[in-house]
Amino acid sequence: MINRTKNSIIKCTQWVSHRIDQDVQRSLKNLQRLPDVQHMAVMPDVHLAGPVCVGTVLATDHTVYPDAVGGDIGCGILAIQFDGDADVIRTAPNAAWLLAKLTDAVPINRHRTETMPRLSQGLIQCCLSDPRLEKVRARDGKVQFGTLGRGNHFIEFLADEVDNLWLMIHSGSRAMGQAIRSHHLSETGTSQRIPGLDVREDVGMAYIHDMKWARRYAAASRMAMLSMVAEILESAWSMSPIVDSLIHTDHNHVQQEKHFGHSWWVHRKGAQRVENGGAGIVPGSMATSSFIVTGQGNAEALLSCSHGAGRKLSRTEARRKTTRHAFTRQTESIWFDRRKSRALLDEAPSAYKDIRVVMKAQRSLVRVSRKLTPIVNFKGG
Repeated sequence: MINRTKNSIIKCTQWVSHRIDQDVQRSLKNLQRLPDVQHMAVMPDVHLAGPVCVGTVLATDHTVYPDAVGGDIGCGILAIQFDGDADVIRTAPNAAWLLAKLTDAVPINRHRTETMPRLSQGLIQCCLSDPRLEKVRARDGKVQFGTLGRGNHFIEFLADEVDNLWLMIHSGSRAMGQAIRSHHLSETGTSQRIPGLDVREDVGMAYIHDMKWARRYAAASRMAMLSMVAEILESAWSMSPIVDSLIHTDHNHVQQEKHFGHSWWVHRKGAQRVENGGAGIVPGSMATSSFIVTGQGNAEALLSCSHGAGRKLSRTEARRKTTRHAFTRQTESIWFDRRKSRALLDEAPSAYKDIRVVMKAQRSLVRVSRKLTPIVNFKGG
């Protein structure tokens, strides 16, 4: 067991692609000082997002920190290849038709009652830890299942190096994850800026139970959207997903893992676990390349890598600094609903770090096995 005094600062290993600003440095120092922290790693997409930065990996012995997971519990990405050529969606008529079909099939916020996909029995029968969370599941959980959400969530069609068509879906647990995080933070009974829960007590295990459910919910929601999209491609161009090509990972979670001979609770907020030799997905920003990667098994990173490019500008800064003209120029290589341009200014490629620099910074964590180039992007405004 690694023993540290309450006020000691643990080693924080960093794989950074850009100079870390003072606010991020201050946030990382605060994390290092948290009680029970045993190990910490920082990914190259690190940036501010509440009390715990996106792009952090934190290991503890018996304490879980909901803020080190975030509110969008189970947020993640799936990628899958289709048995067709990507060129079919490059024409303006086909891209416009596809975007219109996606608008009808995959809501941004909520399904209509008569069209929403049903939760599996496993998700329904598993009781959450508090009746108030059950009410949220009955109200929001059902109608938001299989919906995309806003912000950086997307459905994207891409081409690999030999022009095979790929699909990527990025989404999370929607209102359910937020409700679970808020509920359990309220149960801590402390005024600490980053409160923790002891897994040796019922309050800690209750969070773990609900967090696991939210991860399953988010993963099943992405699979439901995959089914909706596959139906569209099958009906239009007789394309089907290649099941064996599926890669499915999430990047907001905490789970028990063995590292350096210890059983630790490893928190990842905006970071994904990639086994040695296993596959992961590192998306770029809107209109930039994404990558299928293979894990290098880096122990100091707790088998982790970045979950994407990472923000360079906050959403507020991006809206202030990005003009409509600049946004149009940056996204001219892809098809998307340009009526949403003003609403998507905070998703401009210039608001994100350079994905090529990010990938270079984590060469000891993952190696690139496939490069994907975006063609059609579907987002909520």
